[in-house]
Amino acid sequence: MNYSTIIFEKRNNFAIITLNRPDKLNALNFELFSELEDAINQIIFDPDIYALILTGAGDKAFAAGADIVELSKSDVISGKKFSEIGSNVMLKLEQLRIPVIAAINGFALGGGLELALSCHIRFASDKAKMGQPEVNLGIIPGYGATQRLPRLIGKAKAIELIISAKTIDAQTALSIGLVNEVFPHEHLMDRTIEFVNLVLSKGPLAVKAAIDCIDMSDKLPLTDGLAYESKVFGEVCGTQDFKEGTTAFLEKRQAKFIAK
Repeated sequence: MNYSTIIFEKRNNFAIITLNRPDKLNALNFELFSELEDAINQIIFDPDIYALILTGAGDKAFAAGADIVELSKSDVISGKKFSEIGSNVMLKLEQLRIPVIAAINGFALGGGLELALSCHIRFASDKAKMGQPEVNLGIIPGYGATQRLPRLIGKAKAIELIISAKTIDAQTALSIGLVNEVFPHEHLMDRTIEFVNLVLSKGPLAVKAAIDCIDMSDKLPLTDGLAYESKVFGEVCGTQDFKEGTTAFLEKRQAKFIAK
């Protein structure tokens, strides 16, 4: 697929997807979701991609929300479909078993913040602004904020942000646990790539297994989650990477992982 609303790059063992509608502040429309889903599918079937960075084109926005022109045409039936299309793509992004990092380089509002919420980690520029302004339009978040935001920052704070439609700055987002780190705007991508390179130095199968187990913590009771972790731990112990990692540690050298 030739992309017109995103840029998909592969660098060594990681990928970067850039939302590419800067004249629309990277607003999310059906075409963008279709292209984003196609890129995610490519990543799923590419065994050489071990991490993904998601960011926005231009200097103003990660994504300023859903495309209001498309949204304004919704009724009961089409509105449900409008929500499901974006929500399904974001769920597919969240379910990737490689680290997915949002580099929030500006406005992340409405659907844009929901897209960032579907990433595993969020790094923000010190110029970033975030919020869920949907109630200003007489609607609610439709791409997962009512479900993911309470899990991330707590029910009371999520309700506060959603029903007030307040926009918060990056430092406030950091203080409530909405983002992991805040970096100077001009260093955001460099610091994000630095983090990715740190992760790439670890055992890739172990990283995937850890993400899998952490994701299951939302779905399983504690005792079942512990059993699942033990099962996956045993599976990882049977890999060549495990043998290489432990041997390298004992020999006091850098491990050379091969994802097997």
